[in-house]
Parts: sequence; structure tokens; C-alpha cells
Amino acid sequence: MSRASLLLALLDLSFVALLPWIFFRRDGKLNARWFATAAPYMFGIVLVALALAGKIEGWRPPSLGIALAMELLAVVLCAGSIALMAFTLGTHRIPIALWHQENDAPRHIVTWGAYRRVRHPFYASFLLCLLGTVLVLPHPLTAITLLYALVALNLTAAREERRLAASEFGDEYRKYMQHTGRFWPGSGAS
Repeated sequence: MSRASLLLALLDLSFVALLPWIFFRRDGKLNARWFATAAPYMFGIVLVALALAGKIEGWRPPSLGIALAMELLAVVLCAGSIALMAFTLGTHRIPIALWHQENDAPRHIVTWGAYRRVRHPFYASFLLCLLGTVLVLPHPLTAITLLYALVALNLTAAREERRLAASEFGDEYRKYMQHTGRFWPGSGAS
């Protein structure tokens, strides 16, 4: 894969990793749950940096056509991830809660902008980022990183959804869940 595509994946992973310090409200400290969820992006940065340094190499597709298609799709996914993160940031008027802390709950629910079709657009952008990384650096470690992130984000999203459904926003949130996908647009898709 090209150096430019690897650099785009590195930029995308770095943007994901920096979000808590750039945007989110932090009324406490980043805890073990946050680090467990953030680990794939930190590890992804290391893997792509190693690839850029020539220390690891991804699987080589059997043909130039497949390699080019994978690289093109990786660029689209990484650029889409960055665009979705930017759109989601633009949806919020103020920094939002980091749900990894028990005492840090939202003051209202957001159902417009990026949240109109997806309940967790940040997480969707994170998954697009790692999927693009797997395509630009097809390696067993990047694939494992993506699978780990998918499980971690599903667990985190399910926990957030349970908390919101049990909160003062419960009725409104459960109604919102019925017509909005978890990570991908759809009707109540998980």
C-alpha cells in the first residue's frame, strides 16, 4: 500500500485518539474502561507507524487490481471516518459527556445532525477508521484490532443505551432507538 494511504490512516487514528482531549467534557479522569475501549486506536497508531518505518508489512493481494481496489476503499473509509467525526463534532454545541465515568451523564439527548440516522456516530466513525486501516494494512494484527474494537464499542454502546433508557430521557430515547441504527443507518439496527 502507498505511503500516502498509510499516512491518511495514521491521521485518522490520531484524530480518534485525540478526541477526548480536543472536545469531550472531562469531569473526572480517564479510567480503565476508557483505556480498554481506546486501546485499538492506540495500537493501530503503532501498527501503521511500524508499517511506515518498514518494520511490518501487510498481506500482498494476488493482483494489482485487488490491491488498488483495497487502497481506494481504504482511502474512502478513512476520509469518511474523518468527515463523520467532523460532522458529529459540528452537531454538538458544547462538549459532551464521556460515558466511561459514572458521574458524567448527558444533560440532554441529541437526535439531530449526525445522530438523526445513527445513535453512535462517533463509534461508527471509529469503526470506519479501523476498517480502512485493515484495508490499507491488511495484517492479522490490524484485523484483530478491528474485531476487538467492534466488541468493545458494542459493549460500550449497549451500556450507554441502557443508561439512557433508564434515565429521565428514557421514553424519548427508547422511541429514538426504534428508528435509528446503533452504528449504521437503519431502523433500530444494532
